Amino acid sequence: MTHAIAPFQLDTVRRDARQHIEQGAVTAGYTADLPAVVMMLNEALATELVCVLRYRRHHFMARGIHSQAVAAEFLTHANEELGHADQLATRIVQLGGEPDFSPSTLLSRSHAEYVEGDNLADMITENLIAERIAIDSYRHGIAMLADQDPTTRRLLESILAMEEEHADDLADLLQHLPPTATTTQDKETS
Repeated sequence: MTHAIAPFQLDTVRRDARQHIEQGAVTAGYTADLPAVVMMLNEALATELVCVLRYRRHHFMARGIHSQAVAAEFLTHANEELGHADQLATRIVQLGGEPDFSPSTLLSRSHAEYVEGDNLADMITENLIAERIAIDSYRHGIAMLADQDPTTRRLLESILAMEEEHADDLADLLQHLPPTATTTQDKETS
């Protein structure tokens, strides 16, 4: 059984589609708060870019007997975060916004911090913390959108799934480091 749009609604949809065509994918049926969605996506974009930079630094700065595998994981995550940034920027443009790549405000817009880390354990820990921040941020964005913007919600859900995978990978790496690898926090509390 198919559900057809009632004739008067179809006429309305057809009429509305001809108006404001410069808005592209944003039609009269878009019910989310568009400026708030674009702002949220730009914050997510900033977060992803900060994560790319942190992961890349950690990739190059990883040292020690276990560093080769960890550095490779950091590079993989950096590339995946860059893919997320591209997806977010594409969606911002689809919604009629402008992706904000400005380096001068990147950290102030990012939910995650840029922490360099002193050793391999610190680097893994800081990336894990950032992934956990991203996970909660994406969950919040998904809840905010509910059914008002299913395309953006699905995008955020797909990125969330990858961020959860990253967090799981990092937790495994941290768990398998030898006990002699301590974090800066552990050193400070001694």
